[in-house]
Parts: sequence; C-alpha cells; structure tokens
Amino acid sequence: MLAEMIDTKEELIAGQIVMMAPAGTGHNTIAHNLHLVIGNYLYGKRCRMFGEIYVFLDEENHFIPDLMVVCEPSQIKPNYIEGAPDLVIEILSASTKKRDIGVKKKAYERFGVKEYWIINPVDRSVEVYHLRDGVFELDDVYYDYSQEDWEGLTARDRQEAKLSLKVSLYDDLEIPVKRIFADV
Repeated sequence: MLAEMIDTKEELIAGQIVMMAPAGTGHNTIAHNLHLVIGNYLYGKRCRMFGEIYVFLDEENHFIPDLMVVCEPSQIKPNYIEGAPDLVIEILSASTKKRDIGVKKKAYERFGVKEYWIINPVDRSVEVYHLRDGVFELDDVYYDYSQEDWEGLTARDRQEAKLSLKVSLYDDLEIPVKRIFADV
C-alpha cells in the first residue's frame, strides 16, 4: 500500500518515456547538502541553482537532473529549463545508474553542459567531468574516505588525495567532499 502512495516521475530519453521512482533519504540528503552549499554561494550572483525540474534539451530529451546550475537567465522558464545547464549533478541509484553514466551523460555532452558530476553514494565518490572541445573529460574522482580507508592509504596517496573539489564555474567555490556526504 505504501508503494502505491509514492508518486513516480518520468523523463523522455532519446524519445522513450522512462518512469523514475522517487529518491531515497540518502539521495535527498546529498542533494540537500549540495543545494545548501552551492545555493548559498550563488545567492546574489547571476547563476541559479535548481533541483528536480525539467530540462528540455530537444524534442526527444526532457530530463530531470538531481541538481543543476543555470547561468543564462533566458533559459529559465516558469516550469522548466530550456537548453543545457552549465553544471549538472546526478546522484546515482540502482535504478538510474546505467542511464546517468550512459545515455544521459552522452546527451549532456552533446548539448554542451560545461560540467557534469556523477555522485555515487555507495562508494562515497564524486566524478567530475569538464567539457573540452565538445567532449567530457574526467577532471578527477573525489572520495569521502572513512577513517579506516584513510589509514590504509600510503603516505603518498594521502598527500595526493583531494579532499575538496572546485566548481569550475567559479574560482572561489570549493566544497569539502565530507560536506557532500554529511549525515548520509
């Protein structure tokens, strides 16, 4: 009975309707953490942050990214975003993982999203891709190390570990990875 009460949402991916289940609590906590950090940073700036709103890339691709940043005001419509956001963040789940790292990533690349993050709550990682010459290139993978994992790293690995990530749209926006996964 509870399952019947939970609404579903849908995306149009390559012309096919894909039903999506609502996100769980861990997923929502990560989205909330990022919305607080990035949203507060953007307050009073040109770019705006959105979550769970339609992005119309073209007639066959209407996505609902978990989070996005849009810097062009003309793209912001009353009920949707028209065209590629500047930053898209997808938080993986068992039901969305294949699409998020496959067909949706390719579409974001093709339509010109400048930066794409794939957050994996299971291994507590963030893959950051930057669009260069029309192609996504992996910038880096950032981890929220457990104490045990941290102690298992070599001294060199600890020195090279990146514990915060920069948002490429702004030189001074850096987010500690632990902040992304706080309370998850």
